[in-house]
Amino acid sequence: MAEGVRRKRQINLRKTLFILPSLVTLSSVFCGFDAIRIAATSTGPDDFYKASLLIIFAMFFDMLDGRVARMTKTQSAFGLQIDSLADIVSFGVAPAIVVYQWSLKHHPTAGLVASFLFVACGAIRLARFNVLSMGESGKPTKPGKYIVGLPIPGAAGILISIVVANHAAGSSLAEEAWSWPVLGLTLLLAFFMVSTIPFRSFKDIKLNAWTGLLVLFVIVSSAIVWSRLKPAFVLVWLLGVYVLIGIVEAIVSIPRKLRERRNAETPPVP
Repeated sequence: MAEGVRRKRQINLRKTLFILPSLVTLSSVFCGFDAIRIAATSTGPDDFYKASLLIIFAMFFDMLDGRVARMTKTQSAFGLQIDSLADIVSFGVAPAIVVYQWSLKHHPTAGLVASFLFVACGAIRLARFNVLSMGESGKPTKPGKYIVGLPIPGAAGILISIVVANHAAGSSLAEEAWSWPVLGLTLLLAFFMVSTIPFRSFKDIKLNAWTGLLVLFVIVSSAIVWSRLKPAFVLVWLLGVYVLIGIVEAIVSIPRKLRERRNAETPPVP
């Protein structure tokens, strides 16, 4: 009798492990939801700073849920879908509303269009990622070296890091003079999300000369940004470097892709 109860408890404990990644993901959703609430009822620049910090916490939970799933061996198609639904709230709707209320409201129509396009392109990006991540058996596959399109947490991180840096700079970036550059950046990030530019996933980093030079460049440049500007601008710089690396690698690979296409179209010599 006691042995049967013990076995039943073990089975129930195993089932609870599947809940852990989802709880972490829902924590990310809560952070995004609360950021929306604060931005929608904001009364000053401090509210936008608080909402941005909540989205940064959501990024932390977003990075954590995948690791929890791998540690507990509970990866599933359900986890992939709920993670994407959480991302559209925390990194699509939430940053779009925060940036609109913070800066883009100076141009109501153009700002509304830019904010919506950011959310729409983020949804398209997540749907494409889900399709590419599903294997033939319906289970999620292991991510490769590159990801097609800018990940939506990275796009949201750039916008939110600017809001955080603005708080450190005395809220000068929230003025109407800076609203057009912010609007252009929002549209540019939306384009990057739905583009076919391959961005590194950093899932299989190898220790070589190129990696060492890149790490050295990131450390030195971040130290310069830290000393010349404000520490809050370091996050803006790091995320900008990530996007720049993807663009440069895409441009450098164009000649190679043209050669491969030319070779594929050339008929074989008998």
